[in-house]
Amino acid sequence: MTDLTNIVADLRAEGDELYQFLLSLDESDWSRATTFKSWTINDVVAHLYFGDYLGVTSHQDGQAFKRFMAEVQSSGLTLAEFTRQWLDKLSGTEMLERWRGLFLEMCELFAASDPGLRLTWAGPDMGIQMFATARLMETWAHSWAIYDLLGAPHKQNDRIKHIATIGVKTYQWTFVNRGLTPPGPPPHISLRAPSGERWEWNAEQGDNNISGDAVEFCQVVTQVRNIADTRLKLNGDAAQQWMSIAQCFAGPAEEPPAKGLRTASK
Repeated sequence: MTDLTNIVADLRAEGDELYQFLLSLDESDWSRATTFKSWTINDVVAHLYFGDYLGVTSHQDGQAFKRFMAEVQSSGLTLAEFTRQWLDKLSGTEMLERWRGLFLEMCELFAASDPGLRLTWAGPDMGIQMFATARLMETWAHSWAIYDLLGAPHKQNDRIKHIATIGVKTYQWTFVNRGLTPPGPPPHISLRAPSGERWEWNAEQGDNNISGDAVEFCQVVTQVRNIADTRLKLNGDAAQQWMSIAQCFAGPAEEPPAKGLRTASK
């Protein structure tokens, strides 16, 4: 399997798992507010649809992508407001099936693509492999708002290694994106995968390292959790400063959730 085939297969598996879970929701659940920007479950799924739509549109026609993004940016609306208006307040199982159909279309398009393909994007063009990885990361990260709200178990899989790798690679970018100078070399990272395997990155450094659960690391770099709400072990200023503001997704700098805000409902 090529790297692209591998990533798309993992993306498809992540989406399949979320879809099956969402099928179990009552209609009344869709309007419940999560702790992510007070978005409802419907808003979260609509946002996933929006991201997948951008990917499919860019894949098919880069100029159409640019025109749509210009419409979004000139609307004067927040992203959630624009998406609600754009989808004519589509909700519940209809929203779910709309997302599902486009998600599968996107996966099929990506799987059949030349691994060297680059997609027109809001910033620099993005390679198809990186874009597929970003869609996996977004699908996984946003789903936590739903699982947390409903207090439902969220079984994990080693496909999150793609997300952990993005997190590791965006160490310097996290600081540069905020106009800050990285406080030192990237920490050595040693994580326990869901399978029990040990994943490691960067050179070993006795006074600059991060260790612990891979799921929690992925939650921090995607800003699903505040570092204080995890059991990750941080050693050194660089590790501590990074984990306090880590952001592996593109766009302007965003603040991690406040301590205790994003945790699973009991």
